[in-house]
Amino acid sequence: MRFKSFLLLVCLVFSMLLSSCKNDKKVIKQTEVIFKKEGELTIFKSVDSTQINLDIEIADTEFDRETGLMYRHNMPNNQGMLFVFEDERPRNFYMKNTEIPLDLIYVAANKKIVSFQKNAKPFDESSLPSNAPAKYVLEVNAGLADTWNLRVGDSLSF
Repeated sequence: MRFKSFLLLVCLVFSMLLSSCKNDKKVIKQTEVIFKKEGELTIFKSVDSTQINLDIEIADTEFDRETGLMYRHNMPNNQGMLFVFEDERPRNFYMKNTEIPLDLIYVAANKKIVSFQKNAKPFDESSLPSNAPAKYVLEVNAGLADTWNLRVGDSLSF
């Protein structure tokens, strides 16, 4: 009988602890990441004299390049992020924690477009290779590379 009373008391205390833990749950809210204009970029089309102007954020530190456009909910079509690397070599990107579908524009050290990865899917961790050496990567909203009719050989200025 004493054992049953002790077991009942232990169960009662345990259930009280569990119920108090449920009420103490804290909600952690993600801080919204907002665009910070750090420069301007112009794309020059090689087939005609068309120019496309963008406001850009620059990712030139290891942390900024690793974070990129993660945790963003949207981005206007006149904005983008320019990734700047110290060397020119084949690059691989992925869309981990990235909510916005993107076009990735790979750019050589001479600032000419060398390749694209179009319509990258949000949250997809598949590798998105440059397939050519690149020193810069420009990320813009998905579909803009086609809308702007960009081609390999078009150049950038920033």
